[in-house]
Amino acid sequence: MSGVCVIGAGSSGIASCQVLHARGIPFDCFEAGSAVGGNWRYDNDNGMSAAYRSLHANSSRQAMRYATFPMPDDYPSYLGHRLIAQYLDDFVDHFGFRAKIRFRTEVTRAEPAPGGGWQVTVRQRDTGAARTGWYRAVLVANGHHWDPRYPEPAFPGAGSFAGEQLHSHQYRTPEPFTGRRVLILGLGNSACDVAADCSQVAARTLLAVRRGAHIVPKYLFGVPTDHLTLMRLGTRAPLRLQRSAVALLVRAAQGDVTKYGLPKPDHPMLCAPPTVSDSLLSRLGHGDIVVKPAIDRFGRDRVHFTDGSAEQVDTVIYCTGYKISFPFLDEAVTGAGLLPLYHRVVPPKLPGLYFIGLVQPVGATMPIAEIQSEWVADLLQGRAALPPEPQMNREIARYRAVTAKRYAHSTRDAIQVDFLAYLREIRKERQAGAKRPGVSRAQVNRTVAGAVDTLVPWTSSTWPTLRTCAGRGIWSIGSMRVRSTCRPWLARR
Repeated sequence: MSGVCVIGAGSSGIASCQVLHARGIPFDCFEAGSAVGGNWRYDNDNGMSAAYRSLHANSSRQAMRYATFPMPDDYPSYLGHRLIAQYLDDFVDHFGFRAKIRFRTEVTRAEPAPGGGWQVTVRQRDTGAARTGWYRAVLVANGHHWDPRYPEPAFPGAGSFAGEQLHSHQYRTPEPFTGRRVLILGLGNSACDVAADCSQVAARTLLAVRRGAHIVPKYLFGVPTDHLTLMRLGTRAPLRLQRSAVALLVRAAQGDVTKYGLPKPDHPMLCAPPTVSDSLLSRLGHGDIVVKPAIDRFGRDRVHFTDGSAEQVDTVIYCTGYKISFPFLDEAVTGAGLLPLYHRVVPPKLPGLYFIGLVQPVGATMPIAEIQSEWVADLLQGRAALPPEPQMNREIARYRAVTAKRYAHSTRDAIQVDFLAYLREIRKERQAGAKRPGVSRAQVNRTVAGAVDTLVPWTSSTWPTLRTCAGRGIWSIGSMRVRSTCRPWLARR
């Protein structure tokens, strides 16, 4: 059995690789494309990236960076996909594990092996050569924004519509839609970006909206929005207070969205993922985009809406999200539907299988993938243990009950987490896991002392994340922890 298998070298997969590499845990990482970066790699030859030319992050650089590798201070507040891909390349090269990634290699099957561990079959895309290896654990980090989801069932008449129909996953640039009448379906981040893009060249741009959403700007009063909503208001404030404060700030900054023709949101702020856009309301206000209600049915060259109106349309772009898919896992093993995961990472009935980055945070995913990987590394090295299965199942049931109450019943909302609250949740679980029966105290001490090996050169932007854990003699740096005996070393830095 040859260590650990990491599936995918996107932003979550390389976070796992860095942690495993730093801990000295042998691993193989398999990536279907020729480069790291996953969804952030524009025109990624793995065929799974949904990045379009105008794509920029919706989280600020301070919120989305890895704790072990701060972004340069001269980076802009919101990065475009090219700069993020460069940052991910720099991350891999800085820590020196690029040689551990098998590029142009896809995982075709992963299944429990007789006697324990996992049997993983991979195929080299250029030669077609396949081989099977045995691993003690598999870390699934293939992402959940690559398998397009279309409306199900399809709208009446969609099959006989003479115009073009595509998913936002296929969208790259607005030029192909020059002079066309374009209908975008949805009100998420991608829908707003695509509509704003197309409105610059299309003869007419329509935005069909089934349900209202809170539109949040990237800046509030000159400050990146997540600095206020996550780093300040979201620290320990109760959810009700966070909702009210964020709603008040957004309303003061841009007013009521219904004045722009959008439907009123049918849920409070933060009770569904907000849509982050600086351009949508401006385009609506200028008349460049026209809001329509939900689609009722298709005609041969037009689309009919639920309010009885109809529009002649050349192209329909579905911004309707993605399925959560793991084609390499047998449904007989995983069961139908979304796997129940303890703290969104561990399937209780499948030992040795872990999911990294399978969350939809109100915030950034990269720091979450990083701390999830640290926890999994604790488990792999025996520095922490999982609770009994009934206890894990109770946590899963509680999470599902809370999300069902707070969010709409959809696949995406079934993996929703709050950024800071979830980071605290995993830190708490790591601490609890280190105290469970069967964990060696020597292993735990090595975990704490070994954290110093993963430190990177300090910058002015790193110091604010340093804090003292009261009464424990431990300093916390992002997701890393250093014993008080390391303080003289830190002081010299």
